[in-house]
Amino acid sequence: MGFYESRILPWLIDGVCSVGQVMKRRSLVIPQARGTVLEVGIGSGINLSMYDPARVTLVYGLDPSPGMKRKAAGNLAKAPVPVTWLGQSGETVPLGDNSIDTVVLTFTLCTIPDWYQALTEMHRVLRPDGTLLFLEHGHAPDKQVSRWQNLLTPGWKKVAGGCHLNRPIDAYLREAGFTINDMDTGYMPKTPRWAGFIYSGGATKALR
Repeated sequence: MGFYESRILPWLIDGVCSVGQVMKRRSLVIPQARGTVLEVGIGSGINLSMYDPARVTLVYGLDPSPGMKRKAAGNLAKAPVPVTWLGQSGETVPLGDNSIDTVVLTFTLCTIPDWYQALTEMHRVLRPDGTLLFLEHGHAPDKQVSRWQNLLTPGWKKVAGGCHLNRPIDAYLREAGFTINDMDTGYMPKTPRWAGFIYSGGATKALR
């Protein structure tokens, strides 16, 4: 991992992902978590202060970046719930089958190289009665915006830690075996439309 990815990118991502409108949306999602939680792409620990200690017993924070772990130190120290850091990638979750009550995905699925493998792992560890909570940006339904997303993504990935602007989050979840029970979509205010189409909601394991 180079200097940019280790020393600069974690601070840039933390700044972009903790602005007012983003935090407001996080505050609607994270308090829904319960039981044993797996937060995939915990990053700098932005969500930690929002977990309800009356509902959450433990958070496994999954993130392969040593730079992110350094940036997360302050948030880890003051977290209201116990946190165990897992330094693996989303494609290799080191937890047992059916061991997690809530999987949390916030602005993470855009960056995971093998999104299908990662979602398959989340499906594996989630209990049959568990919930996947998601807050992601991705593919916009407007053709002009979508066109710009497709054009910008190759360059954007190089400066934004592998972030894709154009992933169809709902389609990915369904393809990996999840049923979306509720979902809100729309453009986030004060954000370029090519970067600000948001998917937010909850999903469970599809019946097979």
